[in-house]
Amino acid sequence: MTPQPNPQVGAAVKAADRAHVFHSWSAQELIDPLAVAGAEGSYFWDYEGKRYLDFTSGLVFTNIGYQHPKVVAAIQEQAATLSTFAPAFAVEARSEAARLIAERTPGDLDKIFFTNGGAEAVENATRMARLHTGRQKVLSAYRSYHGATSTAINLTGDPRRWPNDIGAAGVVHFWAPFLYRSPFHSDSEQQECERALQHLEDTIAFEGPGTIAAIILETIPGTAGIMTPPAGYLPGVREICDRYGIVFILDEVMAGFGRTGKWFAADHFDVTPDLMTFAKGVNSGYVPLGGVAISAAIAETFAKRPYPGGLTYSGHPLACAAAVATINVMEEEGIVEQAARIGETVLGPGLRELAERHPSVGEVRGTGVFWALELVKDRATREPLVPYNAAGAANAPMAAFGAAAKANGLWPFINMNRTHVVPPCNVTEAEAKEGLAALDDALSVADEHTTTP
Repeated sequence: MTPQPNPQVGAAVKAADRAHVFHSWSAQELIDPLAVAGAEGSYFWDYEGKRYLDFTSGLVFTNIGYQHPKVVAAIQEQAATLSTFAPAFAVEARSEAARLIAERTPGDLDKIFFTNGGAEAVENATRMARLHTGRQKVLSAYRSYHGATSTAINLTGDPRRWPNDIGAAGVVHFWAPFLYRSPFHSDSEQQECERALQHLEDTIAFEGPGTIAAIILETIPGTAGIMTPPAGYLPGVREICDRYGIVFILDEVMAGFGRTGKWFAADHFDVTPDLMTFAKGVNSGYVPLGGVAISAAIAETFAKRPYPGGLTYSGHPLACAAAVATINVMEEEGIVEQAARIGETVLGPGLRELAERHPSVGEVRGTGVFWALELVKDRATREPLVPYNAAGAANAPMAAFGAAAKANGLWPFINMNRTHVVPPCNVTEAEAKEGLAALDDALSVADEHTTTP
């Protein structure tokens, strides 16, 4: 689709937005949202006709790109057949979506509880764990994001928790492994793994194993920095949970449905949690949908005991029809395999090559179409390009980097001192290389703020 400029409509859209839309995570008078006219595949465009290659996949959810015709058609067909229905009934789209998801989840995660998104999935997984164990505490990593609802935001480790933290949610935070900025002063992945597991064991010992309902981890943390855990870490957490009767929850809201080059990131580590949350890529974000995949043991807890939770739109037919179509498209078009291939042959090598030439790049990490560049002032000291949770003038170097990327037609995912490279799972080789070229130019701007010769 060729963007057609229409500045007058764009101005009207923007005026209505400014007058009436209250945006999330923002000081309302300090933001200037782009008015989007359309999108297709890996691109979107504004009302001026400027096109952007989307290296954010929306908010890391358009895993099959925008406006895939088969998914759009499935939504239209479902709307014409049965546009909505209450969750207490058996509905074809809902049943089929649950079946297709359960076929792909690891181990015995064969029961699916549908929600409207990832935060609600985390809320319900936590509730299930507490009811199953009869315990209240939940352990979560500092470098994490689990959602913006009450329990989910308290589980979150990043600064968005701070103004929302009630200090009485039964949440205990701990350090997960991250060798580049190791809290354990490790000098190898193996040592980082061992020390992180020991730290978790110590935290459990001092909190009281019999008080802990669950440990929740993003399989590969997303917004917090795409830090792939050492090979033995997640199996080690699994063993600790088994030993103490703690429910192991993996949050796959961002990493799931092909993003890492596997259906789920857990498949990289040969680990099966007791509960797994999902959302985003399950239907490429076309209609809000999330859920919890539930193990046999936890499902049995509620076999004759009512589960005290539910949502009006749980398993909404339009959302589930979109999920069915999305999963089938991913199979038919080999999109999971495409994500793995692009990561291995284009994004990984290309990003590492950029790192060799740009002193602002401290580390490249990722897999599939799930990558992060850690931007630094000084490679030797690893000082971040901007301070933790920087805003205003302190964040100027990252703002300049982002502006340079957008000027080159690339819409970047930026969080703190990082840029994440998270295009759709079916991004083409040519599109990926186009994005890398735009990043190359933008990183030259970031280089201007380094102290490295």
